[in-house]
Amino acid sequence: MTQIAKALLVDDRRENLMALEAILQGLPVQSVAVESGEAALKQLLVDDFAVILLDAQMPDMDGFETASHIKRRERTRHVPIIFLTAADRDAQLALRGYAVGAVDYLTKPFDPWVLRAKVSVFVELWVKTRQLAAQSDLVRERDAQWRVLTDAVDEATTLLRAGDDPDARDRAVELLEQARWGSTA
Repeated sequence: MTQIAKALLVDDRRENLMALEAILQGLPVQSVAVESGEAALKQLLVDDFAVILLDAQMPDMDGFETASHIKRRERTRHVPIIFLTAADRDAQLALRGYAVGAVDYLTKPFDPWVLRAKVSVFVELWVKTRQLAAQSDLVRERDAQWRVLTDAVDEATTLLRAGDDPDARDRAVELLEQARWGSTA
């Protein structure tokens, strides 16, 4: 079962969330929109995300504080955060964003095609990471099967070399058959 990548959109203004959803439309990503930092943190407890688009300036918990919480959690610390803000190009705000773990900081108005391209890169990385994890699991499973087979061959060889036990051959064959059928089940 292939899991679709998700993008968490965080902005206190509904119209900005709708605009972000429209910009991301057509990309292989499911948008999940929330209107506060607190709601974002709750959403991150139940879903995995390829990228977070986070408004820097929100009431109550701003984007910087939200990002700080995200980066402190083991489960979410590696999720890339792109800050979006209507604030002018204040270098201090951008530096603050990078300091709390953002991978990018865009000021509005931004080019929607640039944002789409950035999100696409993170979605592709997320998908490839999932594929690598699945391949790694498969390799571990195959290694475990190989160890079972190797141990059975070693034990059967020991039994056959003993030679003085008349039932050794039968037990060796039984071990090898169990290992063979157990590894293909």
